[in-house]
Amino acid sequence: MSKTKLLTIGWREWVALPGLGIGEIKAKIDTGAPSSSLHAFDIHILEFKNKQRVRFKIHPIQRNTVNTVSAEVDLIEYRTVRNSGGLMELRPVILTNIEMMGKQWLIELTLTNRDAMGFRMLLGRQAIKGRFLIDCHQSFLSHS
Repeated sequence: MSKTKLLTIGWREWVALPGLGIGEIKAKIDTGAPSSSLHAFDIHILEFKNKQRVRFKIHPIQRNTVNTVSAEVDLIEYRTVRNSGGLMELRPVILTNIEMMGKQWLIELTLTNRDAMGFRMLLGRQAIKGRFLIDCHQSFLSHS
């Protein structure tokens, strides 16, 4: 049985979300979180051809509320997630492509307002499982 050599990433990395129009966003790799989350605000649920869609805005750059990206995608479901303060929160879930280290794959993202948080995106265990090893002493290995 041969094992595929996994690429190594740091505890924070630059990623792209091409399906949302985000060429680059800084993500914290969070192995303590099962799911991934994205900073979103002005979130609206729409009915479109008997499907629910979610329209939202994103500030992809930390500490910058001027640059704004708008997106609209299918709503997959709502999920109850424990936020960083330990409170349960019902969040919309979307499915989108992510690009990192020359690879692209689909991930689920929960949408929540992360304005007060250090990172606009958290990349949880489900998104990286079986794809990467994490070196907690390194950062931004995708840009080296």
